[in-house]
Formats: sequence, structure tokens, C-alpha cells
Amino acid sequence: MSPSRDQEFLQLALAQARSAGQLGEVPVGAILVRGEQIIASGFNRPIAAHDPTAHAEIQALRSGAQTLQSYRLTDTTLYVTLEPCLMCAAAIVHARVRRLVFGAWDPRAGAAGSMLDVFALPGLNHRVDVFGGVLAEECGALLRKFFEDRRLARD
Repeated sequence: MSPSRDQEFLQLALAQARSAGQLGEVPVGAILVRGEQIIASGFNRPIAAHDPTAHAEIQALRSGAQTLQSYRLTDTTLYVTLEPCLMCAAAIVHARVRRLVFGAWDPRAGAAGSMLDVFALPGLNHRVDVFGGVLAEECGALLRKFFEDRRLARD
């Protein structure tokens, strides 16, 4: 996949993130792609779904598994606007996703190199090619604005 194509798909994940933000959820979005075809998308919904696992990545993985009728999402690329947390990183490995492309780094909870790197654990039987920092400024700006607006609303 070319860097420009990765940016195009990440822009679509940003649209998903904006949808989450409009609903009062933390604005994180994800797009799951196989070849050049989008097979699933998702955005954060833990508040609305009353489900702590309803992260954008999990939403996209669940939808993609239904689309492909398989829990193995081989030869797919997951585009996410924020570095995955530990739960999502583990799910990405277990789903056998081939590539992960994400935007903003998450120094507090990121599990693709910030806080820890799940994808580099030596005992794993599947390797994911990880590319972080794609459209990082745009992805990070969306998150910063969301949290700034929430702080202003509380004051």
C-alpha cells in the first residue's frame, strides 16, 4: 500500500472519529481494508453501548469478521486515528490483521510503542506490520479539541 493510499484510508477513519465526537464519544475511528476494498468501519461507542470494549478498533474488527464470515482477518489493514490500547492491540494480533496504520500516538495508553509494544512481544505467533504517526497532527488535533471543549463545558 502506498503512503498516499494509507493517508486516504486514514482520512476515512477520521470521518468515523468525527461521528463519534458528535455523539459525545471520544473521537476515535477505524477502517478495515482488504486489498483496496473497505470491509468494515467503526468508531468509539463505549458510552452509548454501555460496553467498555466498544472501542473503534473492536467495532471494526467485529464488523469485518461478520463481513468475511471468519474471525481471521488475514491480509487486511486496519486504519485507526489513535494508537491502539492494550486490549485493541491484542485483538488485532488475535484477528491476524496484516497491517496496522494509525495516526496520533497515545503516550498514556498506547500499546504500539508508546507505553508498551504488544506487537513486538517475542512469544506471539502472528506479526503485524505497524506504521504509526500517519496524519498524526490532524488526528491529534481532533482529540485535543474534543477534550478542550469538554473542559470548557465543565467550567
